[in-house]
Amino acid sequence: MAHKRISIGFEGGQVLSVKVDADAEKALRKSLGSEGWHELPVEDGEIRLDLARVVYLQTDSDASRVGFGS
Repeated sequence: MAHKRISIGFEGGQVLSVKVDADAEKALRKSLGSEGWHELPVEDGEIRLDLARVVYLQTDSDASRVGFGS
């Protein structure tokens, strides 16, 4: 399954950038707004997130980024 990069923003300004598959991203989106811990499988392991501290989730577009054009 293909992975895509997401960035997770936390209280205090820290940002965690990881690669996840579509199912992991969907499960994380569904759990946002709740409290407790979320186990997030990433490309090279697993991360446990304190959902009460997450302030945003950014998903990179699937568009190719080759070259310098717009």
